[in-house]
Amino acid sequence: MKISIITATYNSAATVRDTIESILGQTYQDWELIIEDGLSKDDTLAIVREYEPRCNGRMHIYSEKDEGLYDAMNRGIARATGDIIGILNSDDFYHDERVLEDINRAMENQPVDCVYGDLKFVKASDTKRVVRIWRGSQHESGAFLRGWHPAHPTFYARRECFERLGVFDTSYAVSADFELMLRFIEVAGLRNRYLPRYFVKMRMGGESTGSLRNIIHGNQGILRALREHGFHPSKLWVMRRMLPKIKATIQGKLHLISE
Repeated sequence: MKISIITATYNSAATVRDTIESILGQTYQDWELIIEDGLSKDDTLAIVREYEPRCNGRMHIYSEKDEGLYDAMNRGIARATGDIIGILNSDDFYHDERVLEDINRAMENQPVDCVYGDLKFVKASDTKRVVRIWRGSQHESGAFLRGWHPAHPTFYARRECFERLGVFDTSYAVSADFELMLRFIEVAGLRNRYLPRYFVKMRMGGESTGSLRNIIHGNQGILRALREHGFHPSKLWVMRRMLPKIKATIQGKLHLISE
């Protein structure tokens, strides 16, 4: 099965090498990489094009004005030709060389529409230092309303699911990934499977983790998504959702001490 990896870039020269190198290092090689660049002003495109020969025709580069991160992702989804689609942000990289192999095996051998796994948040200036760990779990009905959702950088779904259920709703500034997974898993009931392994290392400081303001804005968007899909979260919902993140942050720091 062919896996389409979509990477949106904008002034990503400092990090995009790690992203592409982690793709090239995968044991599973039936993939395509779609670069959606938002007219970067730094050396991002020059760096990306350096890798074209090593990708052997599997890299497709587009540089054009977009309306933000989710719009860029949607453009990539529209251009994808793979059986499976996933997002790898330009400041993230795969945890190890067998990630795509395990995703393919799970979706090829099991009756599932989407898979997701675990995530490590790492320090932007030192990616060997783990700041927080996101350990997922298998979805259960109603889990989104209880504060559960997959880590979006680990979320891979069949292309036919996007064709049937739609793409990212760009009216959500920083929560369109949550709304899409809510729509796919909780509302549409896609067959899904949690893989208990790390998929991605994510640098802290991105769109959703970069500031308290974005975190608050993100939670407001999540509440909106739940309500628009007919759910009725309690007044304590945000606090209940944040507690596991606080716990995970503490666990991540303890993990650092023990290493």
